[in-house]
Amino acid sequence: MLKGKKVLLGVTGGIAAFKAASLCSKLVQQGAEVQVIMTESATKFVTELTLQALSKHPVYTDTFDEKDSGAIAHIALADWADLVLVAPATANIIAKMAAGLADDMLSTTLLATEAPIMLAPAMNIHMYAHPAVTRNLAELAARGVLLVEPGEGLLACGYTGKGRMEEPETIVDVVKQFFARQEQRTALPLAGKKVVVTAGGTIERIDPVRYISNDSSGKMGYALAKAAAELGGEVTLIAANTRLAPPAGVRVLSVESAREMYEAALGEWSDTDILVKAAAVADYRPKTPADRKLKKTGETMTLELVKNIDILETLGKQKTRQFLIGFAAETNDVEQYAMDKLRRKNCDLLVANDVTREGAGFGIDTNVASVYDANGLVTSFPLLSKEELGLRIMELAASRLAGAAK
Repeated sequence: MLKGKKVLLGVTGGIAAFKAASLCSKLVQQGAEVQVIMTESATKFVTELTLQALSKHPVYTDTFDEKDSGAIAHIALADWADLVLVAPATANIIAKMAAGLADDMLSTTLLATEAPIMLAPAMNIHMYAHPAVTRNLAELAARGVLLVEPGEGLLACGYTGKGRMEEPETIVDVVKQFFARQEQRTALPLAGKKVVVTAGGTIERIDPVRYISNDSSGKMGYALAKAAAELGGEVTLIAANTRLAPPAGVRVLSVESAREMYEAALGEWSDTDILVKAAAVADYRPKTPADRKLKKTGETMTLELVKNIDILETLGKQKTRQFLIGFAAETNDVEQYAMDKLRRKNCDLLVANDVTREGAGFGIDTNVASVYDANGLVTSFPLLSKEELGLRIMELAASRLAGAAK
């Protein structure tokens, strides 16, 4: 399944480096061409000769040890790779990548490559949970670096918890899925499909200069619209309060309030194939907005609010053939609330996230999410850039739509 794929395997200095030999072997068995870069620390755990024998290529460890006088090794390897896989990825290499340091063969190559990068972290449970590591991983995810989350279990240090590098078989499966997604994107699975995405936080006017809104930046919705267009869809983006530039090839309808967003969505609804309801719509609005700026008249002010139309629920009741995707931003009991919302609003898929988690939520470039359908959890996505998450969600929707059409 990996025939002809070029994987540059980076091995760093942790006890999980012993798994790199098995990982290299399994990638080669699947048809991949593998070249290996090891850090000096990695050679303390597994020898260069081992990985040379398994990859059938010379192993690189020293930036200045040029094996071919006709090429600069770290540039040649950076250009050669279809995917750079760092397994294990220690806290040290993660920090170097986040800071842009290039002080050895691997970090220099990582800085030079334009190929996708995938990390399989491995470290002590407390190191993995440290705020600096969490921050660095969020920074890398925002740049599009992919993460194979570590597993849980007994660690070499004696602790039990999250931090052990995923098993080689699992990492190989993730690599296969990565290349399968690349091919699927090339095939344009949403060609001929009309996709409508709502994004941003709605504004409910109190008076001409004040309003009620929320913290939504619109980044997730814009990423979904961009993804749908890249997958071949005919995309309409209904955008509320946001300062983002429209994605290329996407038709944009600008709205302000929940009522305006509902009317815009309803106007597109009849011939829509997929509606992605990613906007953060205000639940309530002022009952009587003032037509002039309100003046201070006392120590307190009473503002009467009335309920807005529930766009997702209303369209969910009206749907016939449309595929409906809802979003739920929660702070606790995520699965319980997600399943309840999915059923009440007749969604086909519900994307939920805990906005209190590091790297998830409003206004940032990353997210962590789980997707549910009527049968429960479909899949959980690790920390990803919102653009990558948008692609994963739209690919899932396209596959569901294709399955329903058969």
